[in-house]
Amino acid sequence: MKAKSIKGKSAEEIKTALQQSMTDGFEPTLAIVFISVKQDRKAVCDILGNKGIEVFGATSCGEFINGRQDEGSIVILLLELNRDAFTILFEPVGVRTIKDVSTRVAEMALEKFEKPALIVCSTGLTDKGEFFDGGNLVKSLESALGKEVSFFGGMAGDDRALSATYIFTRNNETSYGIIALVLDGRKVELQGMAITGWKPVGITRTITKSKGKLLYTIDNQPAVEMYLRYLGKQGEEAVEGFNLLDDISMHYPLLLERERGEPLPLTPLSIDQTENALVCDLDIPQGRKIWFSMPPDLDISETIIGEAKNLKETTLPEADAMLIFSCAGRINVLGPLVTSENEGLYELWNVPMAGFFTYGEYGRALDRNQEFHSGACCWVALKEK
Repeated sequence: MKAKSIKGKSAEEIKTALQQSMTDGFEPTLAIVFISVKQDRKAVCDILGNKGIEVFGATSCGEFINGRQDEGSIVILLLELNRDAFTILFEPVGVRTIKDVSTRVAEMALEKFEKPALIVCSTGLTDKGEFFDGGNLVKSLESALGKEVSFFGGMAGDDRALSATYIFTRNNETSYGIIALVLDGRKVELQGMAITGWKPVGITRTITKSKGKLLYTIDNQPAVEMYLRYLGKQGEEAVEGFNLLDDISMHYPLLLERERGEPLPLTPLSIDQTENALVCDLDIPQGRKIWFSMPPDLDISETIIGEAKNLKETTLPEADAMLIFSCAGRINVLGPLVTSENEGLYELWNVPMAGFFTYGEYGRALDRNQEFHSGACCWVALKEK
């Protein structure tokens, strides 16, 4: 598999970059496109389509390729891969459920290839403006595919506007759905992992009252008061200009216990003053254990690169290309360290790379379980056998 990364701040720049990439005889068959909602997706797809290149695309909250990180731009990983080694599945949710659509994607993947491996992107939001249920997607895909089938990816973004996100192919797009790049696992190998870095602090606590995404009480105490008091911010919610997500919770999410693996960051988005409840980004199961959290340490980049190095040395010594799906929240929390993560992974593999900042990530955790993540750096290396 041959691969090249290109970037641009407009469709015209992408057209020029594509032409330059092909001057040495490179003939890409597939383009993995991460693009700002401010850019002209259709124009980019037309440019690629005119060259006979298939498109797997998602909108983003910031884009990066080897050596460059940007916002409001376009990045593309171009792959020259035999067309019989991949297919693209595009499924809007519509009136169906996420479980139904995820199961259908899995069934079609298994029909196409005996041993599939998947890159999966969903929209970050539903058609009602709520966050996409990534946990349901992972559970449904794993149930239908089997635990041995790997898939990695992320939720589309929209430059953190939380208005509308999109996934797309050459000819189709939707603001509520799933797209899967299905690879023939007998011909292409995927290896990767996802790491968050948020750490639980103090004792476990219990969600004693919740409904949907509303968190009312923790240990039978008002959740709003407890959360703000714990972080030394009680009373600041009344200050003009206070923004719970930007000022506090992006840095200090709650950590929700899971049946397996590391806890899942649960981020309070706002305060429902009428209900006196925290409005969170995920549905909250009553009775589940949670922790308060601390942000990743300054050594998080070293941790991520170290774990990637271990996997590289033991499982996949060489790769042809690389994708990174990094949570949009890591930009504010980690600052320059988020660039160190991305560049460190690129330098470790030293192959063409593209990635974007997401509203959620899909991938195998450190314990190798397949999980939905929030706040993670998720990477995957691709190698043609």
